[in-house]
Amino acid sequence: DGLSAPNVITLVGSLNPVDAAWLDRARGQFPRLGASPRPRTAVLLGGPTRATRFDRSALDSLLDKLDAWLAREAGSALICGSPRTPAEWAGPVRDRYRGEGHLVWMDRDDGDNPCPGILAWADRIIVSPDSVNMISEACATAAPVFVAEPDRATGRIRKCIQSLQSRGRVRALTGDSAPSDATPLDETRRIAAL
Repeated sequence: DGLSAPNVITLVGSLNPVDAAWLDRARGQFPRLGASPRPRTAVLLGGPTRATRFDRSALDSLLDKLDAWLAREAGSALICGSPRTPAEWAGPVRDRYRGEGHLVWMDRDDGDNPCPGILAWADRIIVSPDSVNMISEACATAAPVFVAEPDRATGRIRKCIQSLQSRGRVRALTGDSAPSDATPLDETRRIAAL
């Protein structure tokens, strides 16, 4: 937010409950996701906002890159929508990833939200660029994080993504799915200690 003062603590991203213990509990709550073919690619989908023009063309570009990864490396897609995800995206995403070990959760019509399990079992995570919260939760895992079309974000969200890119914690989503070392972002513990 650009605010500094003696009583202000600056953090990267947003505070969240995701840590090693939280992820262990989530694996126990969603054990069937552990049987999904590897590599397991989690996809956290938001949607368009005033600050981020993540529209249907951006979604299609994200899914095309995901399809290329799946064609090259096999594995499975674990896709989770959010309250921001446009309702009209649900059908096409469900149809595109029906079967073959994939999981799609777009809204309550798909049952209970498996997002904690998706984060816990992911080998790598793709996140749309519209939500600091989703990006921060993804970065709190040990999985590499890819942000789809980060240049579509503006303002504070763009600054957060750039900060995480400069730390090597996130990469822009491209055709390159090479694994990389990922140290979990643990801002909640750091801020609590301060």
